[in-house]
Amino acid sequence: MRVLVLIHRWLGVALCLLFAMWFASGIVMHFVPFPALTEVERIAGLADIDRATVGNQTLAAVIARSAGIATRVRMLARSDGPVYIVQQPNSVRAFHAVDLSSAAVTTDELALAIAVDHARRRALVTELATVIERAQYDQWTVPNGLDAHRPLFRIALNDEAATELYVSSTTGEVVRDTTRRERAWNYAGSVVHWVYPTILRSHWRAWDATVWTLSLAALIAALSGAVLGITRIQPARGRHASLYRGWQAWHHWLGLGCMIFVLTWIFSGWLSMDHGRLFSTGHLEIGERAAFEGAGTWSTASAANAKRLPVGAREVEWFIFNERIYRRDRFEVSSQQLSLIGDESAPPHSFLQPAEVDAAVTTLGPACRPAMIVPAVDAYPIASSVAAAPVYRIICGETWFHVDGATGAPLEKLDRS
Repeated sequence: MRVLVLIHRWLGVALCLLFAMWFASGIVMHFVPFPALTEVERIAGLADIDRATVGNQTLAAVIARSAGIATRVRMLARSDGPVYIVQQPNSVRAFHAVDLSSAAVTTDELALAIAVDHARRRALVTELATVIERAQYDQWTVPNGLDAHRPLFRIALNDEAATELYVSSTTGEVVRDTTRRERAWNYAGSVVHWVYPTILRSHWRAWDATVWTLSLAALIAALSGAVLGITRIQPARGRHASLYRGWQAWHHWLGLGCMIFVLTWIFSGWLSMDHGRLFSTGHLEIGERAAFEGAGTWSTASAANAKRLPVGAREVEWFIFNERIYRRDRFEVSSQQLSLIGDESAPPHSFLQPAEVDAAVTTLGPACRPAMIVPAVDAYPIASSVAAAPVYRIICGETWFHVDGATGAPLEKLDRS
């Protein structure tokens, strides 16, 4: 018992400020999340693709130009013309639509022009816009989802909100925006809550190990306090009394009163940093991903010519689902159209239909049930990037798969763990 006393006392001394910080910063995060470019902002910043400026290249030529490896291909308009963006298993590349030359952004002037065009379409003030830096990391670009776009051009609009935009050097897309208010509040919110100083967070493994270890130590401090709090209760004259007096008694009773809350809060926080240590990661295996995306062959890609794009499309995406190539035309944030390449008889529709998802399910195995739409109120909620789009749940024995009805992308895998 003396060991528990020492553990609780000194871990408490070491981590008490960390506990207080997690509480306070968590409250801030409920109101001001970490800066991100929302899908509404991203689509609003895109221009309509002018078909007259698109070359005669077919999708097959684009795939060949990218070394024949692609999982998805997108087209969008930039200030220097339309570009193809080819998503590969571990990287992304961009090519000019006219001649398939590299569309990587290498100059401050081009990055500034792209950012200004994006900002104007969002009705932001741009007269004083300027490039601040081109850097691998800063405080607001540390998440690993931006790794494929580094280095990033940071452009300050110098408007009333002190808006800053980040342009990818790889694709030329605006991939993040921040304002003075977001930056200020996040120093008291996400940055301290997630232990996000740039020097640490830019090294994912070191950051992950640090936060996981701190969370585990905090859990041990709370557990040892719970055990001590229960064992330090003694019966006295027909009622329960604390062995302590004064401030120590207050600490004892408040600790017992908050015990369930603190234990579940810190334990769930520690589990959220598991990242495959005790449980599965939620990532699909290669064979499972291939069941939805096919073998990666773009055999009918020669039929896809960008000259046939619809009027008013802001973004066009080609992807494989169940070994068939779909074209996804984006008009507004909640408006899109899917069509099958090479099958003119198939009518276009907004989202993948249950029958199309069920056809892919058969390749996962005989134990899989028909796809069902995840209800709005669910114990395991998940949403598409398109607000009106369904997310399909496929249950195969004890394993669940969630598939985005707007993009055909498998979103996650949930096994028993």
